[in-house]
Amino acid sequence: MIYKVCFSDYSMRKFVLDTSLFVNPQTRKKFGKDASSAVKGFVKKIKKLDAEFYMPPLVFKELQNFISEKALGEFELVVKRKAPNIYAIYLPAALMYDFIEDMRKRINKGLRLSEQFARDNRPDNDEKLRKLRDKYRDAMRTGIVDSKEDFQLLLLAKELEATLVTSDEGMIGFANKIGCETLNAEKMHSLLKKMK
Repeated sequence: MIYKVCFSDYSMRKFVLDTSLFVNPQTRKKFGKDASSAVKGFVKKIKKLDAEFYMPPLVFKELQNFISEKALGEFELVVKRKAPNIYAIYLPAALMYDFIEDMRKRINKGLRLSEQFARDNRPDNDEKLRKLRDKYRDAMRTGIVDSKEDFQLLLLAKELEATLVTSDEGMIGFANKIGCETLNAEKMHSLLKKMK
């Protein structure tokens, strides 16, 4: 027997949504020009689909900072707010081992950046501070799960056996390690069109 996998297989599926779907200009553009219109466009697309959409409470609260009350009201009617059961989900110790090693490397890189800043005697301190902040942020936060919000998304996707929809590289990498299905947020609009 031959099985054909296609986008229609996503019906009856569960999706856990990251805010990047709506606030990242690159990922939201097919839904709307700003975060509020993107949320409204998304809601309009999913209303009649046979799928479930979830967002953890901390991520939902984060999204509130970017969208209007009206958009939020529409969103709440179709996207379920659910926290992961953090006391029942177990992750392999190897993940913590890798996380600690990665953090050690990042801390050392951040320390070297700070030392370079301290040794630089040029007078333009404001410009140097801006560059240091940018480089330090890049060294410490790019490609890593660095917030409770990110971790809630991952745990909820794992618990529900749902597809995690995000454009965050750190979350995609971590999701791959724990066996979660992911979908790059830029592809969500195309997927929804094919699910009709």
